Amino acid sequence: MDHEAAFAYAAEKYEGLGVDVEAVLAALAATSLSLHCWQADDVTGFETAEGELGGGLAVTGNYPGKARNVTELRDDMLAALAVIPGRHRVNLHAMYGDFGGRKVDRNQIEPDHFAGWVDWARRHDLGLDFNATCFSHPLSESGYTLASQDEGVRGFWIEHVRRCRAIGAWMGERLETPCVHNLWIPDGSKDTTVSRHRHRELLRESLNAIFAVEHSAAYLKDSIESKLFGLGSEAFVAGSHDFYMSWAAGRGVMVCLDLGHFHPTESVADKISSLLLFHDELLLHVSRGVRWDSDHVVTLSDEVTEVMREIVRAGALPRVHIALDFFDASINRVAAYAIGARATLKALLVALLEPTELLREFEVAGDPTSRLALLEEVKSFPFGAVWEELCRRHDVPGGPGWLESVRGYEQEVLAKR
Repeated sequence: MDHEAAFAYAAEKYEGLGVDVEAVLAALAATSLSLHCWQADDVTGFETAEGELGGGLAVTGNYPGKARNVTELRDDMLAALAVIPGRHRVNLHAMYGDFGGRKVDRNQIEPDHFAGWVDWARRHDLGLDFNATCFSHPLSESGYTLASQDEGVRGFWIEHVRRCRAIGAWMGERLETPCVHNLWIPDGSKDTTVSRHRHRELLRESLNAIFAVEHSAAYLKDSIESKLFGLGSEAFVAGSHDFYMSWAAGRGVMVCLDLGHFHPTESVADKISSLLLFHDELLLHVSRGVRWDSDHVVTLSDEVTEVMREIVRAGALPRVHIALDFFDASINRVAAYAIGARATLKALLVALLEPTELLREFEVAGDPTSRLALLEEVKSFPFGAVWEELCRRHDVPGGPGWLESVRGYEQEVLAKR
């Protein structure tokens, strides 16, 4: 069966259950992922030539072709975007500024250090998102930044995050699309912590000081990201989900849900409907947790698909910002982008193709038998033909043909680094 016939057959199957396939394709095409720049260079940044990762983060692998500077990183991201259907965004950390070889400490960064990124994004019709970088720095070596009991350390990081928010707002204004600024801190302890309350009290004070400065929501959207535990913070994390959820409520600040930052048996999907009742918008960091590690390349898993279903079932797709957040140096880094982004979009496609209204009718009618039967039957429906059509409309390979493009880029560019 050729593609045209396969797509017509798939559309007929889904439309028989009340699903408008054209509306699904339009919704998916209008959804932008935010691709994280730190996959291309193993989260080392460009502050110094010998940048090293710290703050409870680790990247494994030494696959050839790591981006060594801003130009190479931008080229790698464009190579990835060329095989991902749709129009997307780029997510920057503060340590990825164009510093021109000069030492610029984090409490001194300015919009000018990111002017090249804005010009590049404008040329390629991309939005930009931004993150304060509160790790891999001498003043984060104690394990505490915004929750530090050292007033000087705390003041340094407060100023850094203030500047990052201002840079994000500047980016949003220049590109005429709101910049999402996300804040994650590594603060915590490896072993028994007596001063949990004090650390969280200090974190609350730091956040109050940072967010006392207001920026237009037309240019900047703020979020704060929790974690259950991390390397070096197995016993205590100051910025827990409970803490951030409570602090953000009613403040116009988004809660960020990272799929790898919760207990492996905990459902992130189940949190979404509750949070959406009390928060106008959410940020979702799509990653894949494996045992204790939180940041593997995303695959089309039940967990990711269930998260996307919950967003769609709540009618909340316009209210949820979707970003990628993984780092893997054991495989081709550009291919990692493509695998993760395409898997995320496929999960969203599966969710959009679900006959939600019909399933809801069964549920309201007290017919769980029909509900479960239909949920199982649609798993074997030909969503792949709809995916192929989406890719065709965006002039990217629908099947594994994208890998040929990435392999060509590897031979021509990455292998020569």
